[in-house]
Amino acid sequence: MGEDKVRFSAPTPCGGSDDTVAIADTDHEKRYAELFRQLDLNKDGKVDISELRTALAARGLHQGGAEEIVLESDINQDGLLDFQEFSQYLQAHEKRLWFMFHSVDRNKDGRIDVGEIQHLFHKLGVAVTLEQASRILKSMDRDGTMTISWTEWRDHFLLNTFRNMEEIVLYWKHSHMFDIGEHLTVPDEFSEQERRSGLVWRQLVAGAMAGAVSRTGTAPLDRLKVFLQVHGSTARGINLWSGLRGMVREGGLTSLWRGNGINVLKIAPESAIKFMAYEQIKWLIRGSREGGSLRVQERFIAGSLAGATAQTIIYPMEVLKTRLTLRKTGQYSGMADCAKQILKTEGVRAFYRGYLPNTLGIIPYAGIDLAVYETLKNAWLQTYCVDSADPGVLVLLGCGTVSSTCGQLASYPLALIRTRMQAQATTEGKPKLSMMGQFKYIISQEGLPGLYRGITPNFLKVIPAVSISYVVYEHMKKILGVGY
Repeated sequence: MGEDKVRFSAPTPCGGSDDTVAIADTDHEKRYAELFRQLDLNKDGKVDISELRTALAARGLHQGGAEEIVLESDINQDGLLDFQEFSQYLQAHEKRLWFMFHSVDRNKDGRIDVGEIQHLFHKLGVAVTLEQASRILKSMDRDGTMTISWTEWRDHFLLNTFRNMEEIVLYWKHSHMFDIGEHLTVPDEFSEQERRSGLVWRQLVAGAMAGAVSRTGTAPLDRLKVFLQVHGSTARGINLWSGLRGMVREGGLTSLWRGNGINVLKIAPESAIKFMAYEQIKWLIRGSREGGSLRVQERFIAGSLAGATAQTIIYPMEVLKTRLTLRKTGQYSGMADCAKQILKTEGVRAFYRGYLPNTLGIIPYAGIDLAVYETLKNAWLQTYCVDSADPGVLVLLGCGTVSSTCGQLASYPLALIRTRMQAQATTEGKPKLSMMGQFKYIISQEGLPGLYRGITPNFLKVIPAVSISYVVYEHMKKILGVGY
């Protein structure tokens, strides 16, 4: 066979004189054949959609791309790809990638540098820092030159189904943040184009649905945590199983989900208020830096203030959630009855008991959660930045689980004191302790371990909560058309 060449019309590199650039790729069929061999897991000479999904998942890519590849390349509509169909798809896709590469390569030197990545984001209305652009570049730079060659670009995106630069930028830009029923992490950044297109609200809806299913799935563990937090020393002999059995004996199986209704109900207003507050606070912090990106510290401050704003507005729902979670059978007929009884016997101030430790707890939780998450994710990218700028599902789940655990360890004593203050009712006939009073009482009666009462079920719910959130979030994004 003679020399094979794939010719794509493209701008001439700086200093060149030809009208076209020929990509001499004498072994492109060999490359395609090797990739086909890797995908053909059962070695039957055909690649089906399940084999494609497996390959994409192994490379940290979204498995939904398998359907798009088959849809575009399956010429005879048999649901299987032979080598000829696969080769034709790859050649057409390489042509798209070639034009995208040269649209980013502004100085036409045949390489993409960090400044050109920054310019690309800016052109599409998304501000990124030099550090963020460098991380993206490093994830594709295999030869250590701090630039991206055509070969590196091609190999990196060969099994991605992106058709334009907007899709690639959105893929780079968005990370997964998970709601596990505690404080929500710092909100994502959105461009003007994304706001106008309604992407913001579709993403918020997807996140709210993920949070609702996740909280419902882990509600029994959450109720046990609250029970142990409030009853403290009187619950010392209670372990995980005996606690759950006791709740079932007292009120039946459905009693394990007491308080879950309002816990789910408050997701939507909290998310919406936090997002709107975050946008306003971010605008105030940015000031005269028009179009500038916030630094990590500034995002943390904006996120913490936005979280405090949202918590201030929806805090009465937090108190109702605690009271409904701890209620005995027949104590309240529902949310409205619970609110009415609290208002009648304890007054309006009861709806803000525990507000101070709750607000203080946002800072260590959000700060440590964000810092650990970003540190772990970036460390992984710098060490294993070969396959994708997206670390992949398992890495993101691992980072989210570890960062959430660290955040909870730092903020848990404040969360425990908040819950005890929320649970205080005048009918108990006991003095109402302040935040410091609760702290001193717990230390004197239960010692330091008392500040971490109930943390075991809290940790046990992290992995299932994060996993459920991820699965539901991805499915909701597809339904709402948010997936990239």
